[in-house]
Amino acid sequence: MLSESQVLQQIRCLDPKTDRDQRCDIWVRDGQIQSLDLTAIALDQLPSNTVWINGSNLILAPGLVDLYSYSGEPGLEDRETLVSLMSAAWAGGFTQIGILPHTQPVLDQPAILALLQDKLAQLNQMTLPKIRFWGSLTLGEKGEQLSELGELAQAGVQGFMTHKPLENLALLRRALEYLQPLGKPLALVPINSSLQGNGVMREGPAAIRLGLPSEPEMAETTAIATILEMVGEYRTPVHFMRLSTARGVDLVAQGKAQQLPITASVNWMHLLWNTDQLESYDPNLRLAPPLGNETDRLALIQGLKSGIIDAIAVDHRAYTYEEKTLAFAEAPPGVIGLELALPCLWQGLVTTGMLTTLELWQALSLHSCHCWGLNSDEPTARYVLFDPQAVWTVDGTNLKTLGRNTPYLGQTLQGKVQNIFLAPQPERVINQQF
Repeated sequence: MLSESQVLQQIRCLDPKTDRDQRCDIWVRDGQIQSLDLTAIALDQLPSNTVWINGSNLILAPGLVDLYSYSGEPGLEDRETLVSLMSAAWAGGFTQIGILPHTQPVLDQPAILALLQDKLAQLNQMTLPKIRFWGSLTLGEKGEQLSELGELAQAGVQGFMTHKPLENLALLRRALEYLQPLGKPLALVPINSSLQGNGVMREGPAAIRLGLPSEPEMAETTAIATILEMVGEYRTPVHFMRLSTARGVDLVAQGKAQQLPITASVNWMHLLWNTDQLESYDPNLRLAPPLGNETDRLALIQGLKSGIIDAIAVDHRAYTYEEKTLAFAEAPPGVIGLELALPCLWQGLVTTGMLTTLELWQALSLHSCHCWGLNSDEPTARYVLFDPQAVWTVDGTNLKTLGRNTPYLGQTLQGKVQNIFLAPQPERVINQQF
């Protein structure tokens, strides 16, 4: 536990906005950064009880931002509550999270949003992440009619999305038309359900060998192509969620080359796992869309590096033990990840040289805000202190989420968030730079 006043010496400071990565001496007092550079203040300003700490093994960077994850509340609190979800996010370094409208009832009316906002207002926001809610594009479970989009936008939803693939193209066309003047992004999962069928694994030799129902690549790509054609007509901002195929990356690249108002994100698990690792039939590797082959995985990583894919989403989804402990093909898709994403991505992508530290942080913070249509200062309200050398074991005692559905359960990871600090006051950051 850090004392009330500390100086972290020679800490590695990241600024994804300006691409700065350099060593600094940071002064922190009572959980708030007082100075990002001690050379900008007189040392006699420091309290006499200030503790000087060697921070050469630590990283200070803007808080992480998760575009979308699931809350069990309301309706499925045995999976996850708002409090447990936010606690897990905070422990994993996420200072802002987007919550999907897939609750019971679906978040399709301002009254439901108001209830959730009232609940949040009763919590201590000093130690919890900022919450942004996605509103449901359509009403109810069937999704055959548009929600009152204007009323939801006015009530404060961050954007809109469907809780299942939207294949009624006439309805999608009308949605793009109505949303265009509202300035709110529409997040879509590009899946053609008729091509998807009952597939639980990417189509290919591995699916045949393992005897699992397969999902073809074109289930994603035909949907992307269709959506791009419609976006070109209405110019409504659209976010492609859960990109998972190499061909899908190519199509998004074509859309961006045409300067369409589109962004894209990838589930963090698709950057680390592929179909070769499904030999175990572990239901915690059952995802939607399914894991791709190694060519897909490498294309997704390259898509991040090139900017075709804007952000990494955690897509955290907790289940009870009974729900997830089924045969692979019968298990519901989704895993937890808010407490695991940063250390696993650090180990799997940064230490291996596939992504730079700044590229990872940009995809987990700055660019996520861009997908919401927010300005680039949003992630810097709080700063994360990350120790990439900290070793810990994932078990049932040290996770804040209620879920335990992860292939990392019982494994030892390297890298852990140590603390989260408030940003310095505006007058203290004048002329101070990392």
